[in-house]
Amino acid sequence: MQMMQRTLAVLLSCVLMILPVMPAQAAMVGTGEILSPTAARQDESRLRHFLAQESAREQLQSWGVDAASLDARIANLSDSELARISQGIEAQQAGGSVLGVVVLIFVIFVITDVIGATDIFPFIHPVR
Repeated sequence: MQMMQRTLAVLLSCVLMILPVMPAQAAMVGTGEILSPTAARQDESRLRHFLAQESAREQLQSWGVDAASLDARIANLSDSELARISQGIEAQQAGGSVLGVVVLIFVIFVITDVIGATDIFPFIHPVR
């Protein structure tokens, strides 16, 4: 009987020594953390669909933003910037002016140029 208790004690001691090597972490996951990537992808696809319209492309080209670099710049936008642009697109009335959203995109590009995140416009110098 003592031999079995001793074997069990040694086995349990070995298991207890291994447990700290394999830490476990648990945390609450909020709804925002789960929905955020999905919402960001939807905002990005909505923006890409909007910019696929010919009138939006023409307006951006008149400002000197070429279509080839536009996709890369959209990929560099943060989730909050994508959400703001998406809200601006949704706020436009059906058949309304595209100019409002294009101006919003232009302002966001200017802001990202000023903070140094992008280099879209050569006449804007980043703040150092």
